[in-house]
Amino acid sequence: MSTYGADAVYRVNPGAADSSVILHVPHSSRHITPAARPHILLDDAALTAELDHMTDAHTSRIADRAASGAARTPWTFTNLSSRLVVDPERFPDEREEMLEVGMGAVYTRTSHRGKLRNDDPAHEKDLLATHYEPYAAAMTDLVDDRLAATGRAVIIDVHSYPAMPLPYELHADGERPAVCLGADETHTPPYLLAAAEYAFSSCGSIAVNTPFSGCYVPLKHYGKQRAVTALMVEIRRDTYMTEPGGALTAGIDRIVEALTRLVDVVSAATAGNRPSKAN
Repeated sequence: MSTYGADAVYRVNPGAADSSVILHVPHSSRHITPAARPHILLDDAALTAELDHMTDAHTSRIADRAASGAARTPWTFTNLSSRLVVDPERFPDEREEMLEVGMGAVYTRTSHRGKLRNDDPAHEKDLLATHYEPYAAAMTDLVDDRLAATGRAVIIDVHSYPAMPLPYELHADGERPAVCLGADETHTPPYLLAAAEYAFSSCGSIAVNTPFSGCYVPLKHYGKQRAVTALMVEIRRDTYMTEPGGALTAGIDRIVEALTRLVDVVSAATAGNRPSKAN
């Protein structure tokens, strides 16, 4: 049974009681909330095109299928609103490098660097209070729950990205492999990276931290709790769908199988193996 929170800002699909794995799906939705739509400057056609470019299409389906096929069901945390409402993985302050292109926690620019919404501190504050903060609190609570139940939490961040770079990308000159793995020097242990490289070996080329880098860890745990580990999986969209924003292709099955394999490998590696001491 799924649980919904904060006026359906997010959805949590419970996993096995002894699973430490959380599949996090932050950018799969195209839903623009009623509070956000009046402030977006794009007409319907332009908004549809922007959603095609910026939505990690079908990643919620990939995660849900992988969860249902795993030997030990992972927990799944899914954003139910578009990243054009708020982006839950961006810092809400000046630490966020994407502010350079108008894409902090609340975007003011489009993927092609056009104007998405006006700078409006009051509106931004409202979106952060009603969407960003409840989402972050719920994800933090889920991580704490897995720590309490299993002694660890393993976050697998499920994303996709376009085959050709979009103008907003700050690091567009890097390799664009079939699968990009985002790693953090503190929270991505070697076994987790190796498990992902093994799991996705049948999907084509793999690279680490290019063209996107890092992974999502709640701020409460980031740099403080080594029992919280994480990895970002960025799947190049042309490997499983028609771009931009189009239908699935037969490649979806290979991607689902690979993500399921990763969940199973990680679950087997961490089962019954509680850290001796939480940092």
